[in-house]
Amino acid sequence: MLDKNVHSVAAIIPAAGFGTRMEADIPKQFLELAGVPILLRTLRVFLDHPAIHIIILVLPPEYLEEGKKKFLPLMTPDQQEKIIYIAGADTRQGSVQNGVNALPPSVKRIFVHDGVRPLVSAEIIDRCFRGIEEQGAVIAAIPVKDTLKEVDEEELEIIGTVDRSQLWQAQTPQAMDLHLLERAYEYAAATEFVGTDEASLLEHAGVSVGVVMGSEENIKITRPGDLRIATALLWEES
Repeated sequence: MLDKNVHSVAAIIPAAGFGTRMEADIPKQFLELAGVPILLRTLRVFLDHPAIHIIILVLPPEYLEEGKKKFLPLMTPDQQEKIIYIAGADTRQGSVQNGVNALPPSVKRIFVHDGVRPLVSAEIIDRCFRGIEEQGAVIAAIPVKDTLKEVDEEELEIIGTVDRSQLWQAQTPQAMDLHLLERAYEYAAATEFVGTDEASLLEHAGVSVGVVMGSEENIKITRPGDLRIATALLWEES
């Protein structure tokens, strides 16, 4: 049983992108997955987890008020009190930093989770939580299964086969002691570094990042096909 009183723990949910690859008229995080908005499914996992005290929900600036109106009626009063809504930036890195800047001073540990990974489980959150205690910073990830080819993009010709024995596919949550992420952001600003995720920022700052086992079901919904896969996975669970 996790002791939620050891530290104040927050989750930042970046959902400030539009998702052009989804080819939809609204941001993909507001699309429905089996009758429920994708982002709301994601939020509920963290709202229901006893180790998470505060959620910073980062939305596109133009959808900030619409997001509040859409989600507040679908939550209990206790759930509503746990969420702080803020506007995102042009990049994921900027959006997460906006989230960090909005954290209450009591927060010591932080989870960052993609708003469009709605099938994350409480078990993965638990693994990340234990990972923070042991290593300070961890990400959920899974070993790469497919054969990987290095390809000449101009000639569309295989250059070689990549050794996958030490390759893992990064997922979220990515969880860490807050002071480590703050240090990584300061160093990124000083060196004008832009990372693809929080782990890359930490790595750039010389912080060791551990890995905990994620799940093949913890997919990121990016394209229309991903939505169909997620729907099928939900039907299998029901």
